[in-house]
Amino acid sequence: MTSTTTERSNIHVLAKIAILGAIAFVLMMVEFPVPFIAPPFYKMDFSELPVLLGGFALGPMAAVGIEALKIVLNLLFQGTSTAYVGELANFLIGISLSVPAAMIYNANKTKNSAVRGMVIGSVTMAVVGVLLNYFVLLPAYSFFYHLPIETIVAMGGKIFPFVTNKLTFVIACVTPFNLLKGIMISVITALIYKRVSPVLHR
Repeated sequence: MTSTTTERSNIHVLAKIAILGAIAFVLMMVEFPVPFIAPPFYKMDFSELPVLLGGFALGPMAAVGIEALKIVLNLLFQGTSTAYVGELANFLIGISLSVPAAMIYNANKTKNSAVRGMVIGSVTMAVVGVLLNYFVLLPAYSFFYHLPIETIVAMGGKIFPFVTNKLTFVIACVTPFNLLKGIMISVITALIYKRVSPVLHR
């Protein structure tokens, strides 16, 4: 492969990352609560879908790039209310789904490895989400929104009566929320990947 061909290939990959990042940003703005699982300030969106599709088609580093671009665009157009803490956590939770899934699939591009990758990615995202919420996000929200942790926990207690502290909150509310998101993104990816794959590989 000549240097010119390599440069063109790199440009095409960067262009795809840019397009997928922009789509992810738009999808990030279309969010909705899941009140039967978590308090209303936890919003579900499908912004990880272009990230996972890009990771499958272009590799795990492309997934990181798409996720990063999504966050940068969100900061440029929406700003931050948590001194970038929420955005950093969103980035880390996002790549915890797409990067493991993309690594497993790209090592062996079969249907079984794609499914295995998405299952492992969803579980990883749930675990990372619990850790980040417990140690970073909940304290950050409490600080920046002047909202006591006890008040946040009480919101979870209205959904699940056994939620009485931060630990039971993240286990009962945050874990199923992220698992549901991972499953939804994975199912949609499985349904449409073959259809969009030719475009992503063009």
